[in-house]
Amino acid sequence: MTEPLKIEIKKYKEESVVVSARIPKDMLQDIDYVAKESGRTRNEIITMFLDYALKNTEIIEKR
Repeated sequence: MTEPLKIEIKKYKEESVVVSARIPKDMLQDIDYVAKESGRTRNEIITMFLDYALKNTEIIEKR
């Protein structure tokens, strides 16, 4: 079982940039649910998800 995302108070210090991405509508609904339940903005949640993914990504070589 995967470890749940633990949301901590941490902000990036660099200036932000706008990025556009296409995601499934049902995924956006899930993101909006997490944002609403946690009292955070959609942008904050997406940034936290990306930060978590970057910290927990392992690059492997092709076989």
